[in-house]
Amino acid sequence: MDGAHDMGGAKGFGPVVPEPNEPVFHADWERRAFALTVAMARPGGWNIDMSRFARENRPPEDYHSKSYFELWLAGLETLMIERGLVTREEIEAGKVLSPPKPGVKPIAPNEVTPAIRRGGPTEREAKAAAMFAIGDTVRMKDIHPVTHTRLPQYVRGHLGTIELNHGCHVFPDTNSLGQGEDPQWLYTVRFDGPELWGKDGDSTLSVSVDAWESYLERA
Repeated sequence: MDGAHDMGGAKGFGPVVPEPNEPVFHADWERRAFALTVAMARPGGWNIDMSRFARENRPPEDYHSKSYFELWLAGLETLMIERGLVTREEIEAGKVLSPPKPGVKPIAPNEVTPAIRRGGPTEREAKAAAMFAIGDTVRMKDIHPVTHTRLPQYVRGHLGTIELNHGCHVFPDTNSLGQGEDPQWLYTVRFDGPELWGKDGDSTLSVSVDAWESYLERA
């Protein structure tokens, strides 16, 4: 979707300033928000792409006012409310106000860490030959889906070169909607600076983006 989260190439946010020796978590509540989101995926029935969509699908003023893990927590609340696991009133009160949803099997605390370490592999068996080869020039489609997509706005409509083929992977656009995995070939596409930023763009700069096959068309 074209939302506040898609900040690549956007003006007005200043430079990216890396934090030296940045820890994974700056506070214990961030660690808990991450673990809760992962742990609740099984009883809640959501996948990683649904989780991403829940974090990005919010007004710009809300999105930009939250830190990274505040967005994780807000997304978790959205997912749980949508599935009837909690109510908005319970979140605001900070306590249980109604009986739990029947038929939901909670994940045991000792299962959380193994689940995080297993991750969620997305590679799948290919059912058709790849349409593009390394070295091919391709154009990114100029699409504007209203739901989750991994195609950044700033590369849409631009020409790039295939530099890697990562095999077939779950397609996030359909997976985020519960419409199936629809595995597709996943490529890394390199774009030259002037192609993205115009004639005044740095000719020594290149940007690489991972893109699913349905995002691409022949140049």
